[in-house]
Amino acid sequence: MKEKFLRFMQGRYGLDQFSKALLIGGLIVVLLSSFFAGGRSGSLFYLFGWVLIIYCYFRMFSKNISKRYAENQKYLAKTYKLRTYIQQQKNSLVQRKIYHIYKCPGCKQKIRIPKGKGKIEIRCPKCGTTFIKKS
Repeated sequence: MKEKFLRFMQGRYGLDQFSKALLIGGLIVVLLSSFFAGGRSGSLFYLFGWVLIIYCYFRMFSKNISKRYAENQKYLAKTYKLRTYIQQQKNSLVQRKIYHIYKCPGCKQKIRIPKGKGKIEIRCPKCGTTFIKKS
């Protein structure tokens, strides 16, 4: 069965970041529609969610690879700032376990200092300002 599916998917676009976003967005909208059940807005949310999911599958099974690739690149360009901001926040949370992160009082440059070194004098590499902090 797996081989048949692989043969079927050969020459088709497959899953990319835009398709994942469409699928997740569609599922969220369908779940939100249950909160508005019984009304016109609930039906519209439900319909819109299924349209997103169907479009996701259309993109996955499409043989027009160049057009789907261009759509994905456009999506990635539009969401670049948001994705980099989220990645920076994740990085910062991981680093906070090992390092203290201070801002220079002179130029506001972020400086990373290892934890557990006691009271130390920190010299900013950008502007040369020195200040004392506990690490």
